Parts: sequence; C-alpha cells; structure tokens
Amino acid sequence: MSRMRIALAGAVAAAVAATLAGCGSGTAVRAAGSGASGSASPSASATGKSTSGDNVPPGGTKPVNPLIEYTTGSRGRVVALTFDDGPSPVWTPRILALLAQYHAHATFCEIGPNAKAAPAMVKAIEAAGDRLCDHSVSHNEAMSKWSEQRQTYEIAGAKKMIEDAGGAGTQVDWFRAPGGDFSPLNRHISVQNGLRPLGWTVDSQDWMRPGVPKILSNIHKELVPGAIILMHDGGGDRSQTMAALQQLLPELVSKGYSFEFPVK
Repeated sequence: MSRMRIALAGAVAAAVAATLAGCGSGTAVRAAGSGASGSASPSASATGKSTSGDNVPPGGTKPVNPLIEYTTGSRGRVVALTFDDGPSPVWTPRILALLAQYHAHATFCEIGPNAKAAPAMVKAIEAAGDRLCDHSVSHNEAMSKWSEQRQTYEIAGAKKMIEDAGGAGTQVDWFRAPGGDFSPLNRHISVQNGLRPLGWTVDSQDWMRPGVPKILSNIHKELVPGAIILMHDGGGDRSQTMAALQQLLPELVSKGYSFEFPVK
C-alpha cells in the first residue's frame, strides 16, 4: 500500500493546474502560501449538504467547501491528529485511551466495511468526542479513474455504513481519498454528500512500519502549527504507531500544543 507525499511549494502550481484540467487521477497537494486550500470542484462553488442518513436538520445545513482542507480550525500552536483505515477492534480502543490520557482529540477516517464490522468502535469514537471521516468502501488508491457511479458508491456507500454503525445522529464530516487520490469529480461527489475533502500536511508513514524513531522523525520534520498529521489505526499491526504516539503526545503537550479538528 503506497502513500503519496504532499508536494512542496515549487511543484504545487503545476500539480493544481493538472488537477483542474480534468477529472483524472488527482494528487492531494497543498497550495503554496495558503491554509485551507485545494483546486476547485467542477461547480467551483460550495454545495449544500445532502445526506445518506438522518442527521441533517430541517432546512438543510451550511454549504460544504469543495477545496481540500489542509489546516486546523484554529491558528497558533495546535495540530489535528487523523487516523486512517480503521476502525480496528484491536488498535482503535488503545489509541482512544491514549488520546484521552492527554486530553487529545482526533479525526478517524474509516473504511466503510470496517465500520460496519466494528460498530462498537464507531460509537466509542463518538463517545470520546472525536470526529468521523469517510475513507471509501474499498480503499482503492486509483478510484479517481473509475466511473462517476462507482465513485459515488465508494463515497456515499461508506458514509452510509459509518452512519449506520454509529447509530442515529452520527455525523460524518469529511472525505479523505485513499492515498490522497483526489480529483475534481470525487471532490464534487464528496461535497454533494456533505463531506469536506480532507488532506494532510504531515505524513508519518507509519503504515510502512519503519520503526518508531523514523515515524517520529517524519512527523518532526514537517510539523508546524496548524498541521494535519496522518497516522493509522487500521490496516495491520499498529504497535509502532502506538509506541510513537506514547512519545509524541506528551512532547506536543510539553511544547504547548493543543489538539483541534480540521476545518469543515
């Protein structure tokens, strides 16, 4: 399973231009010098939320921004922790317990069938005050090449599975394309389903299990206030992730960081 790195400033403009050229495979790049940014959806404007569940109040909700989000909702010494590929009945509860120890919160980007198979974990995430993100049904990192119908199922289908697992009132706020494979089309589909496209700025590469020192090094070299950190609670053995978190969380707290959610 591969993970793309976020492009640095020199390559960003070309990548964004390529993304805007059509609905092919996209790359989750951060626009140079910007915070909450990304290339525009086909409609080039925010779209009112629809839903696959029962959690939208009468009269609808605020429009969803179609730009890929790369920053937290607050400025200053804050970071957003995000965990992909779960929920896992083994690792998710351990991560939740560790987060609670440091009064930290996180966003969990869940694969639909994993949520369906572990509804207690979805409920535990909600009960802890953490947030939910749609990470597709099949976790295919080339989904942007599929038909609109298939991509709609990947996004709306996963959202429905997560909502059903969490129960009435469950709110799913973001969509993160597997491997960062965003395109104008799948971002448009996510917005139509009430989901803000969610990127990241710090890739821990913990999915590779490179060792705890390397995971921490990857985080430290890209960490800035407002960063969105990518880690994993699913997809295999996450003991290295746990060990890295046990060092990272007290370190961040000691440096005055607090923990926020990405912008919706």
